[in-house]
Amino acid sequence: MADTIIRDLFLKSEKNTLSEFAFLTSETRGRERASDECPVRTPFQRDRDRIIHSNSFRRLMHKTQVFLAPVDDHYRTRLTHTLEVTQIARIIARALRLNEDLTEAAALGHDLGHTPFGHAGEEAMRKCYTKDFAHYKQSLRVVEKLENNGLGLNLTWEVRDGILNHTGENMASTLEGVIVKFADRIAYINHDIDDAKRAGILSLEDIPKDIRDVLGNGHSERINRMVLSVIKASEGRPEIKMTDEVGQATMELRKFLFANVYENSVAKSEDEKAKKLLERLFEYFCKSPDLMPEVYFRNVEEEGVQRCVCDYISSMTDRFAIELYNRLFVPRVWGGRV
Repeated sequence: MADTIIRDLFLKSEKNTLSEFAFLTSETRGRERASDECPVRTPFQRDRDRIIHSNSFRRLMHKTQVFLAPVDDHYRTRLTHTLEVTQIARIIARALRLNEDLTEAAALGHDLGHTPFGHAGEEAMRKCYTKDFAHYKQSLRVVEKLENNGLGLNLTWEVRDGILNHTGENMASTLEGVIVKFADRIAYINHDIDDAKRAGILSLEDIPKDIRDVLGNGHSERINRMVLSVIKASEGRPEIKMTDEVGQATMELRKFLFANVYENSVAKSEDEKAKKLLERLFEYFCKSPDLMPEVYFRNVEEEGVQRCVCDYISSMTDRFAIELYNRLFVPRVWGGRV
């Protein structure tokens, strides 16, 4: 009985303390498959834990953010990016008195379907499988179909909605899900500047002065101004947005990064090799799907070979894809007999 009270206290506290615009956990649409309630954790807290303990979450530590398979330990990976997004998202949610648990779960799961080699891998899957391939759609597929040995994580509808709609023109159904979209952009803009400076392809002075005048010069200063801008513009409103001045400067900074970092010939020097590597693996497993792990191969008759091969390759880490390619296509040197 005491355990049950713990969970109920969380739910009661939400009704008494959260904003009128917050999504209450008690109003969740629930899961696709019925599940016994945890006596201590609320549904969104359980979703967070399911994501953290998943294989796809652990693999994020070896997936490219911007710089492909970097040797330097201090470049961001998809995992460190995810943690930074989650931290920023929780700060905003707490300040606006929205549902932190929902925000956290959606943020932790938003990139689970990202391919190896970052957006280069995404482009390879668009070429090999379908032009409609997108990492956010694959992230949803991971949590619904592929994780947990093919059973999926059986997450709540609201967390899945936040994962699917965290980027582009998509818009989540909850304010908590929309926060993840803003947090994702704030995180990658700032940590990609940091990594580009570390790589020697960008200096602070390269960023236009009018942008720096609005957003600040340092890493922490820029993040702080962006976060405070979202809080100020969204407080007491049923929407999430930035103040006009900071929002415009943020978009200008993003355009600057696309021109000077994301499409930079130094930063992207290995992208074509990465694409060709994944294309070759895709071709190989389409011809020999039975060589894939069972969790992917067993769906071939139901969903088709290409869909399953795409799932397998998208799940790979950078280093696994490279090692597998070498094992399959690079001949071993013959040492002769001793």
